[in-house]
Amino acid sequence: MGVALIVLAAGYGSAAGWLLPRAVYRFSVEPGEPWRDRCPQGHRVRGWLGPARCRVPAGAVVPGPGGRPPESTAPHAYGRRAVPLAALAGALCAVLAAAVGARPEGVPYVGLAPVVVLLALVDRAVHRLPDVLTLPLAAAVAAGLGAAALLPRAGGDWRLALSGGGALGAAYLLLHLINPAGMGFGDVKLALPLGVALGWYGWGVWATGGFLGLFYGALYGLTLLLRGSGTRDQGFAFGPFMAAGALTGVLLGGFGE
Repeated sequence: MGVALIVLAAGYGSAAGWLLPRAVYRFSVEPGEPWRDRCPQGHRVRGWLGPARCRVPAGAVVPGPGGRPPESTAPHAYGRRAVPLAALAGALCAVLAAAVGARPEGVPYVGLAPVVVLLALVDRAVHRLPDVLTLPLAAAVAAGLGAAALLPRAGGDWRLALSGGGALGAAYLLLHLINPAGMGFGDVKLALPLGVALGWYGWGVWATGGFLGLFYGALYGLTLLLRGSGTRDQGFAFGPFMAAGALTGVLLGGFGE
């Protein structure tokens, strides 16, 4: 049962990861700009999910931005490649399934993991965590764990999960108010679903995951300074490190049950 569950989770994650490149490309815009609807060569991007590849019919002429002709009408790839994202999401879902096992909380953890991957990639690209992803993710994690709490063999506590989401969100809000340039408000909103996921397994896991997110980010910033490729005032995407810290905490909580 355990091996089959891990393989199933890996397959789901790989399939979901394969669909992420187009969404990553379309969401990776600066605040205030509309979501991308054209590839770099001016062809219209249809849909939100799938590999980032244009397939233009032979002989087609599609006007580019501002009515300009596109640079090329040949099929071409853009954005991130699908295979690495499929491998990343597949591995992430497999590890989560191995940690949580057949407990019901595994469904929201594994099911929503690709959304966290999407957020991390968008944040890395443009230092932005879109509200249309973070806020529904918080609601989905809370609802998923709430449903899991009603089932036998649940390994956590839903009230603690909700408290953890509020507490981690409040902690990041305080950091944002202290240093808005160093901690964006998108990070505050991402802290809500991550805090819910961590709080499910108790305050020990919550504190570990929350601390490790800050630690990973600080370690990366220190590395940039030591290598001379960053300055004290230079910002960087913090969302991926928050996600990595939360993942570590959930894995510790899952394996510890």
